[in-house]
Amino acid sequence: MTWRDIIEKSSRFLIAKGIDDGESASEFLAARLLGVTRGMLAATLAKQPEQKHIDAMRRGVLRLASGEPLQYILGEWDFRALTLKCDRRALIPRPETEGLVSLVLSYLAKKSYLSAPFIVDVGTGTGAIILSIAKEYKGEAILLGSDVSEEAIKLAKENSAKTKLENKVEFVVMDGLDDFEDPGIIDIIISNPPYIASAECDRLDRRVKDFEPRLALDGGKEGLDFYDRYLMDALNLLKSGGAVFFEIGESQGEQIRKLMRNYGFENIEIRQDLAGRDRYASGILP
Repeated sequence: MTWRDIIEKSSRFLIAKGIDDGESASEFLAARLLGVTRGMLAATLAKQPEQKHIDAMRRGVLRLASGEPLQYILGEWDFRALTLKCDRRALIPRPETEGLVSLVLSYLAKKSYLSAPFIVDVGTGTGAIILSIAKEYKGEAILLGSDVSEEAIKLAKENSAKTKLENKVEFVVMDGLDDFEDPGIIDIIISNPPYIASAECDRLDRRVKDFEPRLALDGGKEGLDFYDRYLMDALNLLKSGGAVFFEIGESQGEQIRKLMRNYGFENIEIRQDLAGRDRYASGILP
């Protein structure tokens, strides 16, 4: 039996179990066991695997068939220029969120006069957003990631060490922005908050609802609770001219535009992801 045979058998089994991306998932598992990238896998397909790899592949495939996300099985996942540790303590970083980082970096590039801007990532999870800014922003900045989950903050700190960015980002356990006392101190607030309506959470794909933390998914009755709360806090904590950047649900653009307008934000923009869906909202506090 060759690696090609194992991957093909694994793919067929997973697809039969309803895992639509069974082929790519099988390839990722095999690449991880071989210590190569998925792109380098072709060079090994004709080789015969060791028994320990066959056993490990079988365990991984069974976990996938149970609905467990590939990212949690691998234990890490790529996000922009970083490879982050990934497990059930936090939401899996998704490609759409990479676009939120791009928007913030583009904004910072146009605000070169800002001296060491204070940037807060609320609900940081794995730390993907704020660590990417630490990695890619060329200027000086004060960077803070907060999360109500102690376990998520532990994971974010592990990722800051893994990416050698621990001296650039601080992570704290905080419920939203509640622990800030001084007004007008933050330049940019970023968040990919829970934005799925409560009633929808139980109808999510099992790989999401059964494995990813509901705390990071459930945004209340209409999915807007956290935007309302963070915008209210932003009125007090942002400097004049400070900005908010949010990831949003694809059907929430106009609701969030109205919410931001009601709180007095200006230059409100709703932008789309690469699939053309509303995905990002931003605004400036005058």
